[in-house]
Amino acid sequence: MTALGTPDVDCEQQHASLAVEDVMAAVEFYTRKLGFRLGFTDGEPPDMAGVNLGEEQMFLAIGTPSPKGCSVYFVVNNADELYEFQAANGVEIVQPPGDRPYGLRDYRVRDLNGYLLAFGHRLFNEGPAIEIERVDVPVRLEKRLARLLHDLAAYKRMSLASCLEETLLHTLEGVGPHTKGDLRHIQMLKQKHGIDYDSHASYRFVER
Repeated sequence: MTALGTPDVDCEQQHASLAVEDVMAAVEFYTRKLGFRLGFTDGEPPDMAGVNLGEEQMFLAIGTPSPKGCSVYFVVNNADELYEFQAANGVEIVQPPGDRPYGLRDYRVRDLNGYLLAFGHRLFNEGPAIEIERVDVPVRLEKRLARLLHDLAAYKRMSLASCLEETLLHTLEGVGPHTKGDLRHIQMLKQKHGIDYDSHASYRFVER
């Protein structure tokens, strides 16, 4: 008899499910204190709900909570911003934010049913330092675009030079440097600064 090989299957999503005493109380905690959004409820009264963080969804189902030995880890685009929101809402902090040796900056909290939740964002400064020499490059940018870049660099907690270098390096590799959260923030900045042109508009720029 020939043993079956491991199937080559891609997993597009996975959903953690936590047993909670009161579904709507858990939903209230996750949406108001942790920064999740309500995805759905099922039953009347609800015996199950889905709460979303970004595009990922976690299930909360009626049952006996069993937090011992159970934890859920969320990789987000900005753990520090989320931490400030949760801490301001009185969430129990188990471990404050810190850069970890496994390449993420994260922190840990406990929810109202005792479950341990971790939130972290990836660190891109892992590895040996690269000694460089910066040179001045005469660059003139469209005024609204320059303002957006300043705001974007501040949002990403980078210098303007580092933000431009990151964008250029990713562009040369044919990929984008920005997370989905960054892109949403960029759309807000485009509206803020009145940028109503597309990515090919530079070919039509004419100085006043």
